[in-house]
Amino acid sequence: MTDSLLAFFTVIDNQCGVIVKEAPKFDLDLYIQSYRGRTRFDRLLLIGRSSVPLCVDALKAAVAEAKRGRDPQRYREAVECLRIAAPSEPEASFDKAWLENTETANQNETRRLTAELKGYKNNLIKESIRMGNEDLGKHYESIGDLNAAAEAYSKMRPDVSTSKQIIDVGRHLVSVALQRREWGMITSHLSKMPTGANSDEYEHLQPYIKIVTGLSMLGQERFLEAAMSFLAVDVNISSTNYNEVASPSDVAVYGGLLALATMDRAGLQQKVLEAADFRQFLEHAPHIRRAVAQFVNGRYSACISTLEAYRADYLLDIHLQKHIPKVYAQIRSKCIVQYMIPFSCVSLGTLEAAFSNPAQSIEEELFAMIRSGTLQARINAIDKLVTTVATNPRVKLQSTALATAQSYEKQAIDRLRRMSLAAADLELKGQRKTNTSFSGLGGAGDIIYDEATMV
Repeated sequence: MTDSLLAFFTVIDNQCGVIVKEAPKFDLDLYIQSYRGRTRFDRLLLIGRSSVPLCVDALKAAVAEAKRGRDPQRYREAVECLRIAAPSEPEASFDKAWLENTETANQNETRRLTAELKGYKNNLIKESIRMGNEDLGKHYESIGDLNAAAEAYSKMRPDVSTSKQIIDVGRHLVSVALQRREWGMITSHLSKMPTGANSDEYEHLQPYIKIVTGLSMLGQERFLEAAMSFLAVDVNISSTNYNEVASPSDVAVYGGLLALATMDRAGLQQKVLEAADFRQFLEHAPHIRRAVAQFVNGRYSACISTLEAYRADYLLDIHLQKHIPKVYAQIRSKCIVQYMIPFSCVSLGTLEAAFSNPAQSIEEELFAMIRSGTLQARINAIDKLVTTVATNPRVKLQSTALATAQSYEKQAIDRLRRMSLAAADLELKGQRKTNTSFSGLGGAGDIIYDEATMV
């Protein structure tokens, strides 16, 4: 590592950034070709700020990508990073002429669009007002003023008149919320979009909605809901409908990893390996399919090794980077728990050989799992053994049977009481409230009365 790179990553480390020293398995040019729109720059800049082997190439590509757009701030950010990491590169010097021309053009375009919108409002033409706000919002988004873009897009709502226009407003607002990492707002905007599940007009929307819903759930660390969204993406719709957000390979990785972290063996078999649509996505990420199959077949150490081989790739993903430590920890915990199910006692040496982790000893990991309740076991520090704590099936069966009998007895007494009241032609009057304990009576016992008086 050169002195300039060392200085750059020292700054990143001081900012608590993620630094990946291993080379990823993907080719940078082929990787970035899978995307379009503003996410291309975001991904290139993240790779440049995180990957030691790809730092200079990614930052140079980010500078070129910024110059193809109209956002001066993005250009300044990329050049500033490259100036520290590789000051000798030609792209590391600011192109002042481009900056001045771009800023002047942006200001002129803002004035023009604002004046046009004002004229539309004076003429009171709703369709023109809607299109004026949309053009202004797209302009603000392209120059990086996301707050103004969100405001302009929101002003389109009163003037929309068709389902397609409602969808366009929703997609614009979702795009801005995704860039601002406002995960809750994404769900809110999606709920206002018409779905029309049985209409061909909305069929192309299904992958986009599922993917951005999954990203929203992932951002909120609701991994199971995120996995279900990614697993439900329709593979028959072209990726051009959603590649400003994610690629087909991303869908496979996000869905497979999160499913592996949250689902049991039966769920993985049914919803990942045997799902016709998602199986085609897995062709873009065969290592994910291999890892899931290894877990389902009980080859837990092989599953972890497969995932560890691609950790560097996932740490360079704009949406996964933040969550990889937690997702990997959940997968490791699941593997250890499943590994110990057939045994009543396992030696620490055996576990260390199967689940060796250079960053943490297996004993410390087991302590953490036992404290959190993930693993029901005891550790014999003297004999270096881990003994599973099995529940007494006889006691569990007796407790369940007793609870069922008590519930049945209570329901029988309540029914007999109501039958007796009906036979005696008595009527109950009193404060009315809902009672859930009579839910099995087919509606006859949905209401009871407190402080009742018989007439």
